[in-house]
Amino acid sequence: MELENELIDWTVFTESRNALGPDFVRILGYFREDGTQSVAQIETAMRNGDAAGIVMPAHTLKGESAQFGAVQLSSAAENIEMTARKCVDYHQGPDELLEAIVALRPMFEETLAELDRESSPVVQRESNGFGSRASGF
Repeated sequence: MELENELIDWTVFTESRNALGPDFVRILGYFREDGTQSVAQIETAMRNGDAAGIVMPAHTLKGESAQFGAVQLSSAAENIEMTARKCVDYHQGPDELLEAIVALRPMFEETLAELDRESSPVVQRESNGFGSRASGF
């Protein structure tokens, strides 16, 4: 399935944008803020060897990512969350999560860039010809 290679499920993104209407851009801003905070909390907990400290921010990132169709980010956050829960259950440090957590911030930033490109009013205006230079001037 080709969707597995996509950062964003554009069908989910469009459904979310339509459902949220004029609140979409504001809520996307919250996702940016919350996601940035969640990624930082996950990284800090990893540095501290605190598996329990990884669980909630990964859970939050998973759900918020899914809302916008950010399927790879949501899946990565879910994997981190579930593995961290397992580490807590078995009283282990989160060492096995190092690679996944190192990859999380670049994935989050790339996902935000894709979402911004698609939701930018400038992109929408340009696609409608707004700002095009009129001939003869």
